[in-house]
Amino acid sequence: MAAIASPRSSFDWRQATVSGRQAWYGVAGEGPPVLFLHGWGLNHRSYARALERLADQGVTVYAPALPGFGGTDELPKKAFSLSGYAAWVRRFAETVGIPAPVTVIGHSFGGGVAIRLAHDTPALVRQLVLVNSIGGSVWTDRSGRTQHLRDRPLWDWGLHLPAEAMSVRSFTRIAPVVLGDAIPNFLRQPRTVWKVGGLARSADLTSELVALRDRRLPVVILWGMSDAVLPLACLESLRAALGDPVVRTVQGAHGWLLVDPGRFAEEMTNVLGLATPA
Repeated sequence: MAAIASPRSSFDWRQATVSGRQAWYGVAGEGPPVLFLHGWGLNHRSYARALERLADQGVTVYAPALPGFGGTDELPKKAFSLSGYAAWVRRFAETVGIPAPVTVIGHSFGGGVAIRLAHDTPALVRQLVLVNSIGGSVWTDRSGRTQHLRDRPLWDWGLHLPAEAMSVRSFTRIAPVVLGDAIPNFLRQPRTVWKVGGLARSADLTSELVALRDRRLPVVILWGMSDAVLPLACLESLRAALGDPVVRTVQGAHGWLLVDPGRFAEEMTNVLGLATPA
């Protein structure tokens, strides 16, 4: 008897006008809404395989390309900040009709945007899931000294980025994303990509995280323990600011959900309390 293949929810790629500017996003699945915010240099299509697996578990996934990435127009100069990105996400949710409150998942830079969104717009966010997210303020250098993350040299960030593709498995999964999404983003909007990298590098969201802790917003941290882009000290600073959040660690590097979409869907199923379909 042949095995029955599990369903795969295909994304519907759409365009919208948010505050008079073009925006691109994807929608997949049926069920309670989940809003996913992508990492630096990538876009709404980069995570399609992982998010399709998640949508199969009975949720509707909304995945916008953040301003300056994936064809979405960049933010106005005066709005260029993490709070400006968070305000754009709020307007995007209103524009496309995402029912509130919603579970918000943010990876890397998207996690920092998600933290600001939850802080600034509490009525929109039901639950926050931070996947190897920026927002912690601590970096440990090669000699073991603890420093502020904004003091980490740019060359050190660049030195660790290639570690994501060291294994054959990682390379085969990540290389198409880099070629199809990251490089076009750099070519289309090099200035924006560089500036957003600066936002990520200097982000210290300790006070916002403490406010979320005091508000008792449910927060879950998912962390790939081989992350060389954001070291373990970043996870610990997130944990310290949030008090006692749920922390789930997995094998993998900074982009583990791109490499292992099945594991991401499994972890999110546990986080969301969803029933796995037969």
